[in-house]
Amino acid sequence: MTRSLALAFVIGLTFALPALGGAAQRPLHTFAQVTLAPDGSAVADIEAPEAAPDATARPIATLVVRALRPGSAPHTVSCPTGTRCRLSAPTWSPDGRRLAYLVRDEQAGTSAVWSVNADGSGARAWISDFAGALNAPRWSPDGSTLALLATANAHKEIGATQAAAPKTGEISAQLDQDVQRIALLGGDATLRFVSPEKLFVYEYDWTPDGRGFAATGVYGNGDDDWWVARLYAIDVGGGAHEILRPATQIDAPRVSPDGQRVAFIGGLMSDFGSVGGDVYVVPLAGGAATDVTPGIAASVTSLGWRADGRLIFTALVGDRIALETLDPATGQTTTLWSAPESIAADGSMRVSLTRDGARGAFVHQDFEHPPEIAAGPVGHWSDLTHDNDGFAPVAHARSVSWTNDGFSIQGWLLTPPAAVPGKKAAMIVMIHGGPSAAAQPSFLTRGTVADLLAHGYDVFEPNPRGSFGQGERFASANVKDFGGGDLRDILAGVDAVEKIAPIDDARLGIGGFSYGGYMTMWAVTQTHRFKAAFAGAGIANWQSYYGENGIDQWMIPFFGASVYADPAVYAKSSPITYIRNVQTPTFVFVGERDVECPAPQSEEFWHALYTLGVPSSLVIYAGEGHGISDPADQRDIARRILAWLDRYLT
Repeated sequence: MTRSLALAFVIGLTFALPALGGAAQRPLHTFAQVTLAPDGSAVADIEAPEAAPDATARPIATLVVRALRPGSAPHTVSCPTGTRCRLSAPTWSPDGRRLAYLVRDEQAGTSAVWSVNADGSGARAWISDFAGALNAPRWSPDGSTLALLATANAHKEIGATQAAAPKTGEISAQLDQDVQRIALLGGDATLRFVSPEKLFVYEYDWTPDGRGFAATGVYGNGDDDWWVARLYAIDVGGGAHEILRPATQIDAPRVSPDGQRVAFIGGLMSDFGSVGGDVYVVPLAGGAATDVTPGIAASVTSLGWRADGRLIFTALVGDRIALETLDPATGQTTTLWSAPESIAADGSMRVSLTRDGARGAFVHQDFEHPPEIAAGPVGHWSDLTHDNDGFAPVAHARSVSWTNDGFSIQGWLLTPPAAVPGKKAAMIVMIHGGPSAAAQPSFLTRGTVADLLAHGYDVFEPNPRGSFGQGERFASANVKDFGGGDLRDILAGVDAVEKIAPIDDARLGIGGFSYGGYMTMWAVTQTHRFKAAFAGAGIANWQSYYGENGIDQWMIPFFGASVYADPAVYAKSSPITYIRNVQTPTFVFVGERDVECPAPQSEEFWHALYTLGVPSSLVIYAGEGHGISDPADQRDIARRILAWLDRYLT
């Protein structure tokens, strides 16, 4: 269930922690939420230096505006409310003359909307001191109004990865207390809610006439019910009607230029924010949805419309990311660009495009090249920034492919640059979260993987069945089979790596976070091949987990029924069922207030190992949610992981 630079995926990618050592000679410069002006004249983004290894708080980010003309200098807009301030979500007005952006005062717990001129001048508050959370600003087509997702008097940060609110009193009365709604902000600086009072809205898009929205939402608990969200049409006057009850999870609703259709990404997704699937189109007035990419051997990750009525989307295709167009009438696709990289842009697309779709901008990186902003004609872009020139990679990366059970599977082998040729190395298998996600290229300066490489370990990041990147058949191949075929894929991948690289099979470790934590707990009950393990926010017992977590709706598509209807399918994939098989020393850690993978799951697993005499350690981090946010806690986890692996693998 997690994210990397603007790619954070929940039950998501490999859990990243600050390294202990300072792999880089200076802080890496980070770029996020890149947005290109509609006419292509400027790029805006949120920037900050990477946190220092001994940081007690994250660095303060700034809004940076770059005019795309020779000789122009970047203009920086600072956060207006001091050191506990967070900037996010810059968005251009349709005429490209203004930028709106969000400001969060973390100390006061309030939110604000600010705007700035296209040249970075004239920053001013549009609305301030909103008591709650604001997200996803979107200008109306005529530029007169700004829509936002607003949660008044929110009891916690929006999203299941955030730490849970304290649970005391009558619990049932608290389930639906935070509702994220569409609100409009006009020239009078008044925020007016327009979506239904009890409808929790996840995502939305304006209709071209500015009279309404297509939105995904649910009448229910915002953390739990994303997996059963429906598609709605919402009028700015407050009316709403249901367009579709999709058969799968739904993401990225996008209204066509003629206002007649809505496109969306539909597929088997294990968490909000971890997006992958096929492209569907449905009439805005309601009706049947049509899969316009049936059988595509890829996972669509973001989606939009071009002015000519063609769809444009990014897709993960094996070890590459691609930008493609599609004619929804014929199903014909055209690849505009593809590369073995990770890319990110604003909140709606992984590539921010001009109004005519001819130019784009995004952040890109891979294992050996640090992040920079690229911009230019689609498919012919070049780096706009060079802030990270001179960073040497801490890993040599190799894409590895193998076959198992009729599937073609891909993963990444990372080795230290200073590795001695031919000398056998200990290797750590890092399993990504999800399971609906994928390990993708990311430049490493700090984090668990960087630490492992600095200690001389090779690292293998497999993308077994259940992962994104090879289409819906592959992504759904672990349904009712958690830990079965995906573990066989991983073990076959270890065999494949050992055929092409000098790996010491007697010094294998395994680790992961969230679903990767579960797979680690599962693996040590199924095989003695791994000599050390670490499991972050894992799941030991699917049966007890069903009643403990705050997002149980995600489980039905994967298990086929609730635990109360079919407890056996949950038991057969539970590590606790096979716990007496464990011999592998295992370090376990989790946040005290984790909504997604609650602490009792880690405690149940550790208690069993402790009782059975298997070397183990459990740390529960006070106040933390699914994402460990306190830098001191992050450093403590990093130290413990390395000490644990070094103890049992060297």
